[in-house]
Amino acid sequence: MECTVSDIQIIANGEAKTVEKGTKAWQLFADTPEIIAARVGGELKDLAHELGEGDTVEGVAIGSKDGRDILRHSTAHVMAQAVQELFPQAKLGIGPPITDGFYYDFDVAEPFVPEDLVKIESRMRKIVKEGQKFDRREISDDDARTELADEPYKLELIGLKSKAGDAAEGANVEVGEGGLTIYDNLKRDGSVAWGDLCRGPHLPTTKRIPAFTLMRSAAAYWRGDEKNKQLQRIYGTAWETKEALEEHLFRIEEAQRRDHRRLGTELDLFSFPDEIGSGLPVFHPKGGVIKREMEDYVRRRHIEEGFEYVGTPHIAKESLFYTSGHLPYYGEGMFPPLELDGGDYRLKAMNCPMHNLIFRSRGRSYRELPLRLFEFGHVYRNEKSGVIHGLTRVRGFAQDDSHSYVTPEQAPDEIRHLLNFVLSLLRDFGLDDFYLELSTRDDSKPDKFIGSDEEWAVATKVLEDVCLESGLELVPDPGGAAYYGPKVSVQARDAIGRTWQMSTIQYDFNMPSAERFNLEYVAADGSRQQPVMIHSAKFGSIERFMGVLVEHYAGAFPPWLAPVQVVGIPVAERHADYLYELAKRLKTLGIRVEVDDSDERMQKKIRNAQLQKVPFMLIAGDNDIEVGAVSFRYRSGEQENGVALDDAVARIVEAIQTRVQV
Repeated sequence: MECTVSDIQIIANGEAKTVEKGTKAWQLFADTPEIIAARVGGELKDLAHELGEGDTVEGVAIGSKDGRDILRHSTAHVMAQAVQELFPQAKLGIGPPITDGFYYDFDVAEPFVPEDLVKIESRMRKIVKEGQKFDRREISDDDARTELADEPYKLELIGLKSKAGDAAEGANVEVGEGGLTIYDNLKRDGSVAWGDLCRGPHLPTTKRIPAFTLMRSAAAYWRGDEKNKQLQRIYGTAWETKEALEEHLFRIEEAQRRDHRRLGTELDLFSFPDEIGSGLPVFHPKGGVIKREMEDYVRRRHIEEGFEYVGTPHIAKESLFYTSGHLPYYGEGMFPPLELDGGDYRLKAMNCPMHNLIFRSRGRSYRELPLRLFEFGHVYRNEKSGVIHGLTRVRGFAQDDSHSYVTPEQAPDEIRHLLNFVLSLLRDFGLDDFYLELSTRDDSKPDKFIGSDEEWAVATKVLEDVCLESGLELVPDPGGAAYYGPKVSVQARDAIGRTWQMSTIQYDFNMPSAERFNLEYVAADGSRQQPVMIHSAKFGSIERFMGVLVEHYAGAFPPWLAPVQVVGIPVAERHADYLYELAKRLKTLGIRVEVDDSDERMQKKIRNAQLQKVPFMLIAGDNDIEVGAVSFRYRSGEQENGVALDDAVARIVEAIQTRVQV
């Protein structure tokens, strides 16, 4: 094609193209309806964006992560428009996309009720059907204040502007660095139906929203601060197809069935007494069995992997946490000070400062390294009440916390060793679908991290190389590092495909430094050198890991973890003694067994055992006693009659020893 002065050169999806000056991004993708936005020079843009000379352009499909975010944020705008049409006095908060959906906050006189959500969703469908256009326009700060004079929360965001993202979750979809923009929803005649302060991008029109539904409403403090006014938040979800929406709703239903808080009550595992306080669980005897099995397993595994078991107190002088950097950099996550003996003490949020004192308690030689310390350290974090969630987000929990002290040269091998340890442990607990996330520092916020650029570069490179070596998918997490060093976290998918952050491994060159704990070892040449410290938590926390396992298994634990592994069920009262003798034999083998000798009918006893998700039921009647056998029943309902006692015992023992699921 011969170029003219009105032509420009671009690269579209990796291919060089000549297009007319003034070409919009949508013109490149007119024949691919799944493309709903464009990435131009690495930045997301509306399809209405005019292309320039040398632009590199890629289409953004609606089913991609970015595409779904754009779809969901556009749907949030439609929802806010519908709310203000139905409730004209409603004031707008923030409405960002979130994992699997979106929300929008509103200041309204009365909380929303389910009937309101039905009306709002109905009005949204009308707006979608109208095919209103999402139209972007730039606006000055002063003009925005004039236009949004009746929206106090928007005015506050304009005042915060580039700092708003730090001050309020989701605010970065509305304001940030640079100028302000407003997106108008335009009717077919070009008149403005509604508008909102927003950075975009958005779908071309509301008709490009294929499938959505509103989920629920809840109270939410403005900017997440309990001191601020309580707003009403409406949650919704939107997907690229009706089938994808239906699959998501099925997953939600399945997740509710697996909710560890409900199962914890039904299976009598744990509770959260109000008298103790929010986020502070207690474990009942059956939950205590699972907790003990987890602790015994991971303690044994640490010892096998070369760790030495230590113990440290729950509180320490406040000065210790200044030395470690936790109070300056993590102070909001710690509980207020306790006054004791004329000084201030703190509940510990981490175990690492105390482990450093153990390392420093005497001189160390390079021959001792790697030195690996491990404990079940109970820590306390001052989580906001709004984020506490069952066992998966608590204020007091036990970490299977370890710290490896190594020479810089030993660090890669130690991280490799820890990663292999972590993955083998998770597999033993039935989690085997992983990817890795590498959390690095945010260079734009140097005040939130300590250490030199060179130290961070070395630490990050070591972690990255080991992760890539593993062959697992590696996902970047910019800005997610701890203040003292980068980390890699193992992200595990459960039985219904949800992702949970599990174990973490962190490279720390800061705490051992002369400015912190001044940790040293004598090197082979007689010089004193600073070790590298590798933090690692395999479960993360026992409480959270148990919560994940309850949901992964829907409460039906594999036999080795099940609180009750076997229930003996007599057909009639005269058969109970036979099963008690068998139970005695099983108990000598360390098997957790009960005999249900209640007055209930046999079928009810079987039903009760299944509701309690007991792996094995041994049923005995006259014929079984006569031949020295039992009917061997699994919780699935599968049953085999006439199983000899020795065979029944062997099956149970093998299932427990091999950690299989039944």
